Amino acid sequence: MNSLRARPPAICRTVLLALMAFSFAGAAFAHGVAEGDQGYIEQTSGPQIGAFLYLGAKHMVTGYDHLLFLFGVIFFLYRMKDIAAYVTLFAIGHSTTLIAGALMGTNVSAYLVDAIIGLSVVYKALDNLGAFQRWFGVQPNTKAAVLIFGLFHGFGLATKLQDFSLSPDGLIVNLLSFNVGVEIGQILALAAILIVMGYWRRTRSFSAHAFTANVVLMTAGFVLTGYQLAGFALEGAAS
Repeated sequence: MNSLRARPPAICRTVLLALMAFSFAGAAFAHGVAEGDQGYIEQTSGPQIGAFLYLGAKHMVTGYDHLLFLFGVIFFLYRMKDIAAYVTLFAIGHSTTLIAGALMGTNVSAYLVDAIIGLSVVYKALDNLGAFQRWFGVQPNTKAAVLIFGLFHGFGLATKLQDFSLSPDGLIVNLLSFNVGVEIGQILALAAILIVMGYWRRTRSFSAHAFTANVVLMTAGFVLTGYQLAGFALEGAAS
């Protein structure tokens, strides 16, 4: 993984874009399963492969938290085999906890899980900035980190599905279909990100603004985490 050093002339742009990240992260806070989709999930019975494929893909391509993390993961990856390796690790983690968490009904606050997902975005931005090497003199194992955070990303969706009244008829097939849909959506979203990144990397703007982009990414992760912790606190106060 490459890292970045701050460029003083970019500080003003960094601050401006970081402030813009607050509104972007606010949209991420609202991310979840749409009300109409929730109603369909709760009313359906029996295997509904096509519908759950669609719902899974929709969740991923509209999942700002997932896309922010993937953006950070591939930011300095240029070879397709490296991209495939990291995305596969993320998919393994995501799939494991999505299915296991939904089936086992583990009772964990969705706010806390989503706060950790926000911190995964912060981690990746700091990793891209080379912060861990400069601050602590060590470089975390990036592949292990992607796998571990993938577990939390999948568990985050599982906590949302646990709030629904899922029919046991066809549950396994529907969960597997939903998960496959999530991975299809991930591929589609990743393809779009790579196309944009490919064009950006061929311009001088990439080296000039890569530091700024990762500061914005880090800020969005912090704001997302803050929103979720605030939601957790309000939930506790109301109970």
